[in-house]
Amino acid sequence: MTVDDIIYFGDKNGIPQEISMTDKKALEKLQLINELEDEEKSILLKLIETFVSKKRFKEYL
Repeated sequence: MTVDDIIYFGDKNGIPQEISMTDKKALEKLQLINELEDEEKSILLKLIETFVSKKRFKEYL
């Protein structure tokens, strides 16, 4: 999801529905990531965005 998608989410897709996590392991990992120092969290999120962008690029081709 791009920054534009987040900022203009309501304009493009209407009001989002409630989100729930049923995968407890994934939720636990997200909570631990949230506890990281800002620099570490930023690096991890950039790495995730890189892989997501790579996947989208492959799908585009």
